Formats: sequence, C-alpha cells, structure tokens
Amino acid sequence: MNAAPREIVIVLADDDPDDCMLAQEAPEESRLANQLSVVRDGVELLAYLRREGEYAAPNVAPRPGLILLDLNMPRMDGREALGAIKSDPDLRSIPVVVLTTSKAEEDVIRSYDLGVNSFITKPVTFLGLVEVMKVFSRYWLEIVDLPDDPEAG
Repeated sequence: MNAAPREIVIVLADDDPDDCMLAQEAPEESRLANQLSVVRDGVELLAYLRREGEYAAPNVAPRPGLILLDLNMPRMDGREALGAIKSDPDLRSIPVVVLTTSKAEEDVIRSYDLGVNSFITKPVTFLGLVEVMKVFSRYWLEIVDLPDDPEAG
C-alpha cells in the first residue's frame, strides 16, 4: 500500500454541467490534490487522449492516470468511447471507471465486457458524491498500484 496518495491527472467525461461541477467540488471536499480535466463527450475524450485538435499540446492534455466516464453523452456515448479506449494499444492501460446515473444491469455487464475497471452509480446528493469520492480516492490513489505514465519515463 502506498504511504501517501498519488497525484495523478483524472479526466472526467460527462456532459451534465451540474454533475461536472459536483465532481470538481467533491475532490476538494475530499481533500484530493489531483488535477481534474473535464471533457463533454466521447469525441472530446478521444481527442484529449490522442492529443488531437485543441488538445495537441502535451501540457494541455497530460496523459491521465484515470478516466471517469459517464455512459450517457451526446455525439459518442461512454460505451462507444470505452470500446475505443480499450481497443487502442496506446490507451488501453489507462484505468477507466464508469460513473453514471444508470443502474441498468445491461449497462453494468456491457461495461465490464468492454474492459471497464469499475462501475459506480452516481449518488443523487452532493454529500453522497463526496463520500463516494473519498472512498474512490482512497482505493484508486492510495491502495491500487496504477501503471506509470509511459511518457514520463
């Protein structure tokens, strides 16, 4: 177990402005010191990960240590984005956690079939989200060994 939480870049892919605001505030409440970047859909997520368009510069889009992915987004939903990430040899080692309002069993099964690392149903309250982020951060940033960034070495 790591002695101190790792500081990593987390990318949140979610089109709901309220959920994004809560997700940005919850780490502060949970005292997480990680950088959180927000993209609005799967197309933007893949552009970020592949450093295309507005994300071409490495300092604009540092490789994330973790992706938080909503399933229900416009243009390209989370399921399609997850499939693209896990089928790309350069991206598939990045852990992906689905964080969605869906409780549908078929979404859980399909997400794991596509290679998701965890599936979390979003709490409906801010306090609930803060509690989830505390447990989430303890698990993903203090307990789990994440792969090192291949670009940093």
